[in-house]
Amino acid sequence: MRPCEAAKEPMKHNTQQAGPSPVMDATAIEKSLRRMAHEIVEQTRDDRLLVLAGIPTRGAVLAVRLASLIESIGARPLFCGTIDVSMHRDDLATRRRVAALQPTRLPVAIDGAELILVDDVFFTGRTVRAALDAVSSFGRPARIRLAVLVDRGHRELPLRADFVGKNIPTAPGDRVRVRLEESDSESDSVQLVHPEACP
Repeated sequence: MRPCEAAKEPMKHNTQQAGPSPVMDATAIEKSLRRMAHEIVEQTRDDRLLVLAGIPTRGAVLAVRLASLIESIGARPLFCGTIDVSMHRDDLATRRRVAALQPTRLPVAIDGAELILVDDVFFTGRTVRAALDAVSSFGRPARIRLAVLVDRGHRELPLRADFVGKNIPTAPGDRVRVRLEESDSESDSVQLVHPEACP
């Protein structure tokens, strides 16, 4: 057997399957959000103003859903808005696509409030770092916490999520594809997309 043939032989057995793998369907997403809403209520002081700020695009959708679930659990001061991170990112030069600017909308002053940032996928932490920088332009909350639908690991910054829908083990080259009915006009789903196998 020639050397090049020997090198190719193991590929027949070790090739990782390409394409998406289902991780969460609409029912699983709903259950995870409901559990997170209960955790938020249990871990928040009743006398503290609670503000949810979603990171566009899908984080904003999830923030609205969480706010609705929290309100259904028990009455408390609750406000929901969005926080745009576009101008605060430190990785713009390395991103394949730059998100369109979206205005930050916070319904109340956040000084002294309990602020919960909401995003769909927690990866390197750079989006959350940008969100923290953006928040500092609008006030000083008493506490800031993070709620994410999916935590896929591979952090590049010393950050962690306080409320997590699902932890997913991934490889650095994998992609986590989240689809929500409000933003994507598709049924709710989370899929893990593996890079295409080398030929």
